[in-house]
Amino acid sequence: MKIRTGIGYDVHKLVKANVLTIGGVAIPHTKGSLGHSDGDVLIHAICDALLGAANLRDIGFHFPDTSSKYKGIDSKLLLKDVIKLISEKGYEISNIDCTIVLQKPKIKDYIPIMKEVLAETMHIPLDDISIKATTTEQLGFTGREEGISAYSNVLIIKT
Repeated sequence: MKIRTGIGYDVHKLVKANVLTIGGVAIPHTKGSLGHSDGDVLIHAICDALLGAANLRDIGFHFPDTSSKYKGIDSKLLLKDVIKLISEKGYEISNIDCTIVLQKPKIKDYIPIMKEVLAETMHIPLDDISIKATTTEQLGFTGREEGISAYSNVLIIKT
């Protein structure tokens, strides 16, 4: 059995008047992610981890921010395309482990919903997705509430 791992990282600036979407879930807050797409930092990190694990380059290669096709797009659609790409190479997801880094708002109550949305989007069991959240104790750009970041580790298996 062939297994591969991948790591993904993404960061977005937080600005007023934008929607804060994390893991496909809109979260009430005074600021939201600035991005070419919907700015979903968690889904972008997962996409990069999956693409990297399958040796398929990165999210910017497949969905460039210079293309109007992806302007404002729901990142769940990008994730579905990534799942298709790794499937075409004969891989399936074993598990995903993620960490979201932001100072505010507290998102622990939204994590179960994010897991449900992501499991449905990727057609994998809920138990194969781990999502954690942390702050930077008011240090750095996340601590100053200027931005949000996410990390994702994945394990994929050749089917």
